Amino acid sequence: MRAVVLQGTGGPEQFVVDEVDEPVAGEGQAIVDVRACGVNFADVLVRQGRYPQMPELPAVLGSEIAGELDGSRMMGFVRSEVGGYAERAAVDRRWLLPLPEGASFAEGAAFPTAFLTAWIPLTQLVRIAFGARVLVTAAAGAAVQVVRTLNGRAVAAVGSAEKLELPRSLGAVEAVTYEELDTLEQVDAVFDLVGGEVFANSLPLLRPLGTAIAVGYAGGLWQDVSPTWLVGRNVGVHGFYLGRLIGRNPELVEQAARDVLRLWEGGVVRPIVGHEFPLEQAGEAHRLIEARKTMGKVVLTP
Repeated sequence: MRAVVLQGTGGPEQFVVDEVDEPVAGEGQAIVDVRACGVNFADVLVRQGRYPQMPELPAVLGSEIAGELDGSRMMGFVRSEVGGYAERAAVDRRWLLPLPEGASFAEGAAFPTAFLTAWIPLTQLVRIAFGARVLVTAAAGAAVQVVRTLNGRAVAAVGSAEKLELPRSLGAVEAVTYEELDTLEQVDAVFDLVGGEVFANSLPLLRPLGTAIAVGYAGGLWQDVSPTWLVGRNVGVHGFYLGRLIGRNPELVEQAARDVLRLWEGGVVRPIVGHEFPLEQAGEAHRLIEARKTMGKVVLTP
């Protein structure tokens, strides 16, 4: 079958489309015909050699897919050596979910990681009271919708003025660029996908007893936060890593997946697809993410 193979660490030119062995279904697995695969920042980190748990290279990346299995339209996580940047993938049946009626395969590939990464920490690590102000950085879809669903008031922060309209259209009550963070009133919680200076600049915005959730570091690794600083301001910091949680508490993640799927099926939330590329343009997809010019999920389509 055709797949995008990462030959080594470095730039996007490390990707080549090649013929690889067909995946073999292990115990409890099924072979899914991939119709779309989500491209995540974690994939970029792997390609750069910066991911904490690097796979053995060469490798086929891609952790979330949507496709067909025995005539049914499905989506889910790929947790095998051969990832979803391919025509077929082996998927544990426990991580397969039905694609809602009327949804596209691209939307299915844009759903699992984004919405579980928002839903679990925003329901398990903090309490979003009615009307609570929640600052969402890299606000391109899922977290803004989850905050709105929980009756909070999402305050969106994005990298450029061109990106302000999307979070507003999804229900954000305010939207600013990162340079304008210091103009905001205080918030009850921070949901941060950027890290680096953006995360550091978000912490002073927390009200007493507020909580920041560190999720991603597209903008650089987090600066150390002293307990003295936290205690003095009566605020807290949580960390969230979906991949590790899947391994350590799969039952919690499975329940969360069912919960958030019901929200999509009920029309309460929807995944946002920003860009679609064929397999042959996986490098271009990575360049777009690295340039931080994306609005919505980037998807590959075999």
